[in-house]
Amino acid sequence: MTDAGDTGAETGADPGAEKHREKMQKIKAARDRMKEARQGEKGLVIVHTGPGKGKSSSGFGMILRAIAHEMPCAVVQFIKGSWDTGERRLLTTHFGDLCQFHAMGEGFTWETQDKARDIAAARRGWEKAKELIRNPEIRMVLLDEINIALRYDYLDLEEVLTFLRDEKPEMTHVVLTGRNAKPELIELADLVTEMTLVKHPFRSGIKAQAGVEF
Repeated sequence: MTDAGDTGAETGADPGAEKHREKMQKIKAARDRMKEARQGEKGLVIVHTGPGKGKSSSGFGMILRAIAHEMPCAVVQFIKGSWDTGERRLLTTHFGDLCQFHAMGEGFTWETQDKARDIAAARRGWEKAKELIRNPEIRMVLLDEINIALRYDYLDLEEVLTFLRDEKPEMTHVVLTGRNAKPELIELADLVTEMTLVKHPFRSGIKAQAGVEF
């Protein structure tokens, strides 16, 4: 027989467990209703922008996720060019059958210091990007740092927007990365994430390091 003075703590019962269970049941029911109301699928235009670190990293994470689902995909890099980055080495060495990798840039604009050369490189990258996006076999295309090319007007913004709106196959995902995404691109996109800078080791004198920045 339980003494009338026993408490939940003395009997081992958690007095908040039932409230927690009821709360989780309500959340689950609400989530289930949301899932039932959202059954459609489409190829998304996805933008990763903002001053914080992680824009390209997030884009490459999505490419690896596509590869895990055996979805053919492709990468076009508009700025980094011939850099020996970890993501480039991994994708070309181990996943070349599922992911095409095209490094079309020639370095950051302050390194080349040649506007005509930068514009030509961006145009080559965009032509390759259109070819890959039009390919019905490719399910996801990452346009890494294209926002920088758009920011400096190396590419015509209206041409890019029109292509994404009118020519992108219905089920193809396109991911565009780089800070300072144009407002018109943000308006067109289905998914936009802005990376916020809180702290960065570069400001404390720490250089870019393998495995973190590249």
